[in-house]
Amino acid sequence: MSIREDFETREKGFISPFGCVSAESRGRVTKEDPCPIRTVFQVDRGRTQVFLSPLGDEYRTRLTHTLEVAEIARTIARAMYLNEDLAEAIALGHDLGHTPFGHGGETVLKEIFSPDFSHKEQSLRVVDVLENNGRGLNLTYEVRDGILKHSKGYGKIMPDDPDEEACTTEGNIVRIADIMAYLNHDLDDAVRSGVVTSHQIPDSCIKVLGRTHSERANTMIKDLVFSTCVRDSKLCLEMSDRVYSSMTVLREFLYEKVYRSPRVHKEFVKAKKILSELYAFFLQNEKMLQKNLEDMQMTDGFRRQLPIERIVCDFIASMTDRDALNLYKKIFFPSPQF
Repeated sequence: MSIREDFETREKGFISPFGCVSAESRGRVTKEDPCPIRTVFQVDRGRTQVFLSPLGDEYRTRLTHTLEVAEIARTIARAMYLNEDLAEAIALGHDLGHTPFGHGGETVLKEIFSPDFSHKEQSLRVVDVLENNGRGLNLTYEVRDGILKHSKGYGKIMPDDPDEEACTTEGNIVRIADIMAYLNHDLDDAVRSGVVTSHQIPDSCIKVLGRTHSERANTMIKDLVFSTCVRDSKLCLEMSDRVYSSMTVLREFLYEKVYRSPRVHKEFVKAKKILSELYAFFLQNEKMLQKNLEDMQMTDGFRRQLPIERIVCDFIASMTDRDALNLYKKIFFPSPQF
């Protein structure tokens, strides 16, 4: 028996019936020989981990969020005796398709490329098509499904539409962990940057969730773990009315006072100008586009003769904030005279 097979046997002994054991994965699009040491979800966790190399200050924000989602998801999965490796692999890959300037950049690409553009589908495109020199990462069905189903927009924190749910409990946990993480760090960032003051935070949120980042995270995680129950032979992820209501109030507060604030809107206008002008420029300058794609090892689109709009969209969506700012400066700002 290999190390992997031994671990798969042990998984069946400790993972809840509501979890997804590695040996029962639906597999990959392209069949691979099994690793003698790692389970399929441990392999996927390693493949998504490779993206998390901080190359600049703006990347650290994305990195911090991703690692926090992974930590929250793994903590919840462990407490519920679910598959921690699967939860972590989904979490590490869930935002790979996020554009420069976050959801603002996503809105821009909806306007200038296609109304169907979404960062969740772009994340799946990254792991399926763009990475590994166009061969993709060949992840398991369960990880790919979790990446695609992680996003909720302004929908309910706990979805009641089966079509919005991941095929695994671990995937649904990542969706909730994502909300827990961004509610926490977006609130901290908004206060730190002066967009809102600590006195503006609704009293009910402070009383129920806590004043600090760690207090709020602990409250949310413990409430989900202890409120979740089995109903009709199904594990139902639930939260108490008290905590769920406070999270909903906090979310509405952030949308009203932060995401839709005049100050944030001004930054969106700047981001839109940068990304729109870069998009238009590279549509007309294929040689420079190809050179940049070669540097990023993303020339597969030209090899497969994809529409230039699709190639430029993939290129822009793969940038960090600093990449976009530096490239814009290089192209559109005059060079200093010496």
